[in-house]
Amino acid sequence: MAEVKQYVFSHKEVVEALVKKQGIHEGIWGLYVEFGIAAANVGPSEDQISPAAIVPIVKLGIQRFDQENNLSVDASKVNPSPRKSTPPKSKK
Repeated sequence: MAEVKQYVFSHKEVVEALVKKQGIHEGIWGLYVEFGIAAANVGPSEDQISPAAIVPIVKLGIQRFDQENNLSVDASKVNPSPRKSTPPKSKK
């Protein structure tokens, strides 16, 4: 059997995992990505270089959204609050 080399997740799956990791039980939360930008001269050799932009992902997280979409989940649905069980009533 072939060795698994990567796992791929949808945006919603990433958000759901982060909502659960943070213990969030309410609100609509969506993917947050912060990009940086840098420049460099790159090329196959010193004689063939070109200016290039490098755009790294600086931060990855979640933030509140106003409505659910393909980047967000409703925390109350994907990570509902644990219900506190009430002790059984004693018979008199």
